[in-house]
Amino acid sequence: MLVAAAVCPGPPLLVPAVAAGAAPELDAARAACADALGVLTAARPDRLIVIGTAERERRGEHPSGTTGSFRGFGVDLDVVLGTDTAAADAGAGEGPGRELPVSLAVAAWLLEHTHWTAAPVSGLGVGEPLDTERCLRTGRGIAAGDGRLALLVMGDASACRSLKAPGYLDERAAGFDEEAARALGTADVAALKALDAELAYALKAAGRAPWQVLAGAAEGAGLGGELLYEAAPYGVGYLVAAWS
Repeated sequence: MLVAAAVCPGPPLLVPAVAAGAAPELDAARAACADALGVLTAARPDRLIVIGTAERERRGEHPSGTTGSFRGFGVDLDVVLGTDTAAADAGAGEGPGRELPVSLAVAAWLLEHTHWTAAPVSGLGVGEPLDTERCLRTGRGIAAGDGRLALLVMGDASACRSLKAPGYLDERAAGFDEEAARALGTADVAALKALDAELAYALKAAGRAPWQVLAGAAEGAGLGGELLYEAAPYGVGYLVAAWS
């Protein structure tokens, strides 16, 4: 049963060591992410699953204890998903074979930064092009497990909000982000299901698939939502929301 969810953006720039001199520009986003994780802690979950987009070779399950790295961004920084105790509880064994995808590495940093100890952690990397129905089925399957479930859902809105954005300026981006923010801020499961996957892909909105996994998991849960942060620095939509 899903009891709480936190939705956070997944840019490596959330990690101060990666952002370097630009780190203060996302201080408000980091604070909002910490507040959203506080909502998860307050829900007293039995398990936490982190969901984010992943390149093909890093899709699928990532057990507690899986490592990630920001070396590809020029920073000598490694992270671990979950604590040592959680890894032992989950039976992760010695050194899972794959590194975390970037979105889950950012999540691992957020969890370490906020000293997460509330429940064992595992991860799920999903493909950005994953169709809506498969996202919903995945979420339903996750929520069907035993115990009180919390989700940490990592993903950005569109990357086309300005001329200097990674996807250049697309006039459709602001409207897409506005609807995503409204849906996430009100825990509107139906609206998340209705997000256009093809448009999201065109707008480089990496959060669409993870958000729709959340929608599948949240069916019938009766959760309420609150939007904690909304901005588009660097032409990319960053949203933070908490459901409980």
